[in-house]
Amino acid sequence: MNVEAYLAERHAVVEAALARALAPDDGTPPRLLEAMRYAVFSGGKRVRPILALAACEAVPADPVRAVPFACAVELVHAYSLVHDDLPAMDDDELRRGRPTVHVVYGDALAILTGDALLTEAFRVAAAGARDVGIDAAQALDLVARLARAAGASGMVGGQVADLAAERAVADPALVESIHRRKTGALIAAAVEAGGVAGGATGARRAALAEYGAALGLAFQVADDILDVTAPTAVTGKKTGGDAQHGKATYPAVVGLDGARDVARDLLSRCLAAVGGLGPAAEPLRAIARFVVERAC
Repeated sequence: MNVEAYLAERHAVVEAALARALAPDDGTPPRLLEAMRYAVFSGGKRVRPILALAACEAVPADPVRAVPFACAVELVHAYSLVHDDLPAMDDDELRRGRPTVHVVYGDALAILTGDALLTEAFRVAAAGARDVGIDAAQALDLVARLARAAGASGMVGGQVADLAAERAVADPALVESIHRRKTGALIAAAVEAGGVAGGATGARRAALAEYGAALGLAFQVADDILDVTAPTAVTGKKTGGDAQHGKATYPAVVGLDGARDVARDLLSRCLAAVGGLGPAAEPLRAIARFVVERAC
């Protein structure tokens, strides 16, 4: 399949849904909404929400059922980037080739912008589930899974471990643990949410969970590689930022060739996981190849 065409088509669906979610209203201070929209509409590829739609299709089901959860995942992701970029965290001044939110709006409003995006994510998921006909029990399950992926045992816990590992001697097991929580948990949650929204149970749900876990780690391994090899024009961030901060990454602990081997092995696991889902899962296979091959 033409993965670029697929990504572009689904990207448009996600952009329209996010625009509706972040439309002006009477209650949100205009400057806050401006900062929220700056954080969200910054040129991202929307891989996480597109994965939710693709997983729903793979069940197979109408991907519109996954749209609320796709948007919720992207809002959580956007919040995490705003907070990660803060001076007290990674202290980054560029994100996707543009000044980061705290550079444009100041630290205080950047913190509040992240808070607002995280809170809005759960409103979008809960209200949207009702709108697309997902029953209350299933919606509660999906919201709880998203919260777990984003919270102390998932993304936030991974960020804590990432900060603690800076300048420390790391090994592959530590790097994998950090990556699975900091990046992988939310990607895995996006895949699982899309499948559950589409009605996946049993073997199909297990296959999607296995795929999401492997892809979540592969995504961060690829990012680690690109941080070393790709220019700012490609990544939107300063080249070599991970090394500058002393981050625990795969290139740092196993070298570039070793990191590429890890990424390729994870791609094989992704493809094997959804091998039994038939043609409906071809977008998932194509996205996995896209994620890994951009770095390898």
